[in-house]
Amino acid sequence: MTPEARPSQHAPELRAAARHIGRRRFLTATGAAAALAFAVGVPAAGTAAAAELDAARITDDPFTLGVASGDPLPGSVLLWTRLAPAPFQPDGGLPAERVTVHWEVAYDEGFRRIARRGTATAHPEYHHTVHAEVAHLAPDRVLYYRFRAGRWISPTGRTRTAPAPDGRPASLTLAAVSCQAYHDGYFTPYAHLAAEDVDVVLHLGDYLYEYAVNSAGGARAYTDRTLPALFNRETVTLEDYRLRYALYRSDPDLRAAHAAHPFVVTWDDHETENNYADGTPENSVPPEEFLLRRAAAYRAYWENQPLRSPQRPEGPDMRLYRRLHWGRLAQFDVLDTRQYRSDQVYGDGAQLPGPDVDDPSRTMTGESQERWLLDGWRSSRALWNVVPQQVVFSQRRFDLTTPSRLSMDAWDGYRASRRRVLDGARDAGIENLMVLTGDVHVGYAFDIKDDFDDPASRTVGTEIVATSIASGKDGSERPANWDTYMTANPHLRFYNGRRGYVTVELGQEAARADFRTVPYVTRPGAPVTTAASFVTAAGEPGLRPA
Repeated sequence: MTPEARPSQHAPELRAAARHIGRRRFLTATGAAAALAFAVGVPAAGTAAAAELDAARITDDPFTLGVASGDPLPGSVLLWTRLAPAPFQPDGGLPAERVTVHWEVAYDEGFRRIARRGTATAHPEYHHTVHAEVAHLAPDRVLYYRFRAGRWISPTGRTRTAPAPDGRPASLTLAAVSCQAYHDGYFTPYAHLAAEDVDVVLHLGDYLYEYAVNSAGGARAYTDRTLPALFNRETVTLEDYRLRYALYRSDPDLRAAHAAHPFVVTWDDHETENNYADGTPENSVPPEEFLLRRAAAYRAYWENQPLRSPQRPEGPDMRLYRRLHWGRLAQFDVLDTRQYRSDQVYGDGAQLPGPDVDDPSRTMTGESQERWLLDGWRSSRALWNVVPQQVVFSQRRFDLTTPSRLSMDAWDGYRASRRRVLDGARDAGIENLMVLTGDVHVGYAFDIKDDFDDPASRTVGTEIVATSIASGKDGSERPANWDTYMTANPHLRFYNGRRGYVTVELGQEAARADFRTVPYVTRPGAPVTTAASFVTAAGEPGLRPA
């Protein structure tokens, strides 16, 4: 990584607390965890808890950032909202008091047939976000939900429960999205995705970017509004990250997609800092400084995403990898390839590979997550085993020469780690492996080969790479390196540089992927088209045009 000195923006007392912690490996100690909890604050209990605000005193609409749901289970949904009458203010327009929020879930959009009702507390320590875990629901049901605070009622959201564990649904339609740099363009693909008939949306990382957003919104080039100066700086502190989520969720197309579909989210690097690796930052700051930043970023991520309580962070640690099921049709092993990885070698970026990329001691996932993944495959009863994750899994040669440059930030920079994963899938008898990827701001379709250097090698799975929502601005259908990439990588079946998303229908006989793209995002209103479609038959890995 390229070191760059930068003065700390954290309060002196928080830096002092962090210096006693050291690197993340020592955070199992009670005192260390308490110190970082102090750094970002947690709701107090008993008599020390924040006073309660009478919701009737909220004079402006608090549901400015919409609603969301996530991580559907057979009998449960997770509902999210945030109370923020003034979302671009650090306090969101509310005093530091807790608020009781009412929620209800119904079988119909008119809320005539109520399934469940309840209340949740919006704590000021969690920036008045709400995570309501609603249980005792029937499996495989479409549901509608809303919140109420005082006289204010939120927009209605649509969600669903997963099928029963032994259920055999005929199909599942998912969408994969990634990389939504606000300053690079409008979130138009989300407007189209909100209208799609999909069961769940998988967000594969870079939900926000840490970079400054100027008063005109960057490439959005606003003429009808002026963004506050507080966005025109890189996110470092907890307040910075919280405000950036407020900016992103102010986008009506993103709010529409969240309201229309449940999301399953995982992060990449920009939710914290570009290309960080475990406890190693991109910039040359002391380790404790970066841990404070990571703690702030992880805290704001959990607060602003539809995640369940097991994902709630402790200081700079957050267990984001997790497993979801769609009956016997699909198992989703959601990975975190950023928090536990070894540092990138050879200066990061596109480099000629050396012996370090094959060093078995280096890891993309960390030992515990790798073991969890392989153990999960051994016990899987699903027809399709889907791995939503962040960076390109398949080999991607950048040059026609041998050797060729490879990405040191992707799995090409961690070949021994990739080899263990592929061997684990083979040993577990996984026949229908599908990897879903984001990160690179283009759409790819790969055949995953047992030996990428041998085109005749056995195909062991499929990788679908979702292009960005906005990152990279408008892009182009055929980037300048299109011919080189398609020739240098015979297992690459498709390459497109426009913005958009992917929908994937998993069926009992086959899976179909549709690459949905828009011609521009630097101005609003772009239409959506299907750039290409591919199918892979169950039990016969490999892509063919639909």
